Amino acid sequence: MNQYFNLKQFKELAGYDIDGSWYPRVTKIVEIKAKPALYKFYAELSNFAEGESVKKISAAEGTLIHETIEGIMMNKNPEIDPSVKPAVDAFAKFVETKKIQVDPEFVEKRVANHDERYAGTIDSMALIDGKFGVLDIKTSQSIYRDYNLQTSAYMAALEKDFPTLQTRWILRIDQNKICNKCGAIFRSKGGRDKVRLPWDPKNKSLRAKAAICEHEWSDLRGEIELQEFPYWKEDYKAFLGAKKLWEWENEYWLKQAGYLS
Repeated sequence: MNQYFNLKQFKELAGYDIDGSWYPRVTKIVEIKAKPALYKFYAELSNFAEGESVKKISAAEGTLIHETIEGIMMNKNPEIDPSVKPAVDAFAKFVETKKIQVDPEFVEKRVANHDERYAGTIDSMALIDGKFGVLDIKTSQSIYRDYNLQTSAYMAALEKDFPTLQTRWILRIDQNKICNKCGAIFRSKGGRDKVRLPWDPKNKSLRAKAAICEHEWSDLRGEIELQEFPYWKEDYKAFLGAKKLWEWENEYWLKQAGYLS
């Protein structure tokens, strides 16, 4: 959890001003949930400072991919940094193949739920395979369940204004190298190199062979994964629970902000 020094900092970091009222932001609320994958990440490193450094660099790399792709969706023709070109090229090809339609007006759009008093910024709304929904972009190595809390909050904030809203998707965009011999994945992010060995429950010797493989890595390639999560209301109940806990944790600042009485 962030430690805040004054009310101004808390309000700037933790929320948005919406129509004259201050609301906490969705991503801050979701941070209250425990993150086992993050704890495992820290455990693999030599110390906490190293973890913070890797996280900071990784966030900058992810932001570069994210902002470039949003620029493309908004028809801005952004300059593509060579360091993220494989990921961006893979995204462009995927969108064309899947015929994903995005309205630039709804890219990076601020939304608010005035009943439950929270706000957030959606990546986009899209039409995919004839369905209309929220499209959230991630640059992680996996699709984590935490993302469902975030996107369910967006769905609840949008459903009144968009009665045809049907579903939500997580679009994961990454880049890595694959071993041409064993299929292992080499991923470099945040200045940290990591090899993920292949796994097949039907072929238990595969992983053992990959562990001793003299890897022959491919060129850097983009990787795209799209998952749909149409059933969002149970996730939304969990989000509201997380919101209640976040309010309890930040009661002092929320009272100072006039959000809690």
